[in-house]
Amino acid sequence: MEIAVLLKQVPATESLIEIADDGATIKTDGINWVMNPYDEMAVEEALQIRDAVGGSVTVFSLGPEKAVEALRTALAMGADTAVRIDPEGKSLDGLATAKVLAGELRKGAFELIVAGHRAVDDDNFQVGPAVAEFMGMPHISMVIRQEIADGKICCTRTIDGGTLVLETALPALITTQRGLNEPRYASLPGIMKAKKKPIDTRTLSETGTDPGDPMVKTLAMRLPPQRKGGRIIDGDSATDKAAALVKALREEVKVI
Repeated sequence: MEIAVLLKQVPATESLIEIADDGATIKTDGINWVMNPYDEMAVEEALQIRDAVGGSVTVFSLGPEKAVEALRTALAMGADTAVRIDPEGKSLDGLATAKVLAGELRKGAFELIVAGHRAVDDDNFQVGPAVAEFMGMPHISMVIRQEIADGKICCTRTIDGGTLVLETALPALITTQRGLNEPRYASLPGIMKAKKKPIDTRTLSETGTDPGDPMVKTLAMRLPPQRKGGRIIDGDSATDKAAALVKALREEVKVI
């Protein structure tokens, strides 16, 4: 089975994010860049499927030169090949990114495409489903379990208050949710092999896909308002403290 995985490089969640001088981007100096955690699950699931049924796993990323690091991580985990698309300095929103990726994916014969259901930096939940739409194939999002048999994939996905089981014919696209798997750590031999594997790099103009003008632009960024310190409710007994808490919620905060 030929499997494609879509991944993005994002700031590590422990990184200190600061707004750049232009007010619309972040400062990148000193940030630790990593593979998007949900995309790690996508790579792991693709590797497990390949190991079970055979085939190969190709990872794709649309990003600048530093995105090679995330692709090498996927190769070290066990992916077979990697492709990086250089945006040539252009700012692409989720829809434009999906259009370019779909154009590249059409050049292959992938039976399954796997992506994280969201990236932890912009949280727009858009690229995976939009890629499926541009390619005219079904997609199942937020998958926590999957099974492939007889040319179909049956997935359990999360919904509000429970789960839902869906089945569709292949080729298809799925997006990953927490609980699907536990991504493996790259082994030292895997890391050494990944350093020697070539990464197919092409520019945005070489893809043959015109992403058009972005429909979404970041005009400004602002830090959230600083929270006030907590308050300890005093009282001689639990009953007195409860009464004081209710009074404060009613008269000061005005939530009850």
